[in-house]
Amino acid sequence: MTLTVRRRALASVAAAALVAGGAAGFGLTPPATPAYAQALPQTPITAPQHPPGSFADVVDKVKPGVVAVKVKLNADASDDDDTPGNGNLQQVPPQLREFFKRFGQGGGQNGPQGRNAPQQRGERGAVGSGFIISGDGYVVTNNHVVDKAKTVQVTLDDSRTLDAKVIGKDPKTDLALLKITEGGTYPYVQFGKGAPRVGDWVVAIGNPFGLGGTVTAGIVSARGRDIGAGPYDDFLQIDAPINKGNSGGPTFNVNGEVVGVNTAIASPSGGSVGLAFAIPAETVQAVVDQLRTDGKVVRGYLGVQVQPVTKDIADGLGLDKAKGALVDHAENGTPAAKAGLKSGDVIESVNGTPVNDAKELSRKIAGLKPGTAVKLAYLRNGKNDVATVELGTLPTDGKVASRSSDDDATSGQPRLGLSLAPAGDVGLGGDGVAVMEVDPSGPAAAKGIEQGDVILDVAGTSVSKPSDVQAQIKAAQANGRKAVLMRVKSAKGQTRFVAVALTTKEG
Repeated sequence: MTLTVRRRALASVAAAALVAGGAAGFGLTPPATPAYAQALPQTPITAPQHPPGSFADVVDKVKPGVVAVKVKLNADASDDDDTPGNGNLQQVPPQLREFFKRFGQGGGQNGPQGRNAPQQRGERGAVGSGFIISGDGYVVTNNHVVDKAKTVQVTLDDSRTLDAKVIGKDPKTDLALLKITEGGTYPYVQFGKGAPRVGDWVVAIGNPFGLGGTVTAGIVSARGRDIGAGPYDDFLQIDAPINKGNSGGPTFNVNGEVVGVNTAIASPSGGSVGLAFAIPAETVQAVVDQLRTDGKVVRGYLGVQVQPVTKDIADGLGLDKAKGALVDHAENGTPAAKAGLKSGDVIESVNGTPVNDAKELSRKIAGLKPGTAVKLAYLRNGKNDVATVELGTLPTDGKVASRSSDDDATSGQPRLGLSLAPAGDVGLGGDGVAVMEVDPSGPAAAKGIEQGDVILDVAGTSVSKPSDVQAQIKAAQANGRKAVLMRVKSAKGQTRFVAVALTTKEG
């Protein structure tokens, strides 16, 4: 089973081959003046490592450890949450749902080629891919392949079809762990010890369209892709041809080590166009270890709502670079609150490893087990500090330690364009300054500030009347800030930071 995307929609179709092997990079020398582009060195460049003359040796080594996964779905699965094998449709981003409904790798007793045949409750099925990771028969695949499964079978490279049971599933990373029920010793593959580089060769093996044992090859096209499939997206992008049914299958490096699990493809037609996405082996190993031990995944929990540090927010904070995760607020009673983290703090690293953005902070914290003590380096009011936090357990209600920012536009307008009043005077509570009117052409409107919003603080200082807002803006200007950072509460009670460019005239 595989996921595809229509009209640039990214669908969860088993896709993504990872590469490990080696294309050497080109060395660059300092450009001449004036510098419009970097020039290649004049001396000969060492020839890059070429692909092997054949991938046959790699394939012979690992192919016995790759399986086809066949699923019969629960009879009570609803139409909305079981386009065969694709799991709960409500967990799928909206842009992927059209693909699931039209291109699901199902077909009941008719197999993957029979998707146009009538289907009956209890007879619908799906196909995907997987790979064996231990001699006693543990198998890794995608969650969307086996979600809502009534029965699961795996077909080995030697054509044996064996029953398997689901040990555990993790919808947030779209991974699942199976166990072959028949005793015996099975051929298995191993995970890579390092992440592949962009340009490395990779080999994908899987069960596209029910054609088991299919081998394709390509390179790693990019790393760290966020395709909107889940809260912890960190995909490898590969150009090896991946299609429906490849879901859950492995991507190998040229040493025969698994570097990723093929999960999704981007395609306007439903077929491979060379844009495939795989879950990195590092993530797979961490999730599978917990599934194997506990049957579920528990994640570390910090208890902060954070947003990205955009360029204008960085200007408002006086930062040189737009990096880190800006704390909107720390939930009461959470590890973050107990450690003293506050609204306006910028978390810059976790245990000494830099945090580039809010999404990365979310992944790092979620990758640690509850009870782990972590050191968070953060910036507060221009001063660096470190907090030691003992992580809690991520609540099961799906809260995620990151959020998107509405503050993506750069204003550069000559005024804020706001009419303000004390919030208490207009029935919006005793704290903050209420936004009474918004000039639609002003910079504040461009930042998403709306009538009824309440400005809680400006430049890190609480405000209660319009003159407080003006005073903080003037102070920020005097300090050479290019933007002023405001914390704003919406009419629905949600808070966010908004950075508005500073000018010589306040609105």
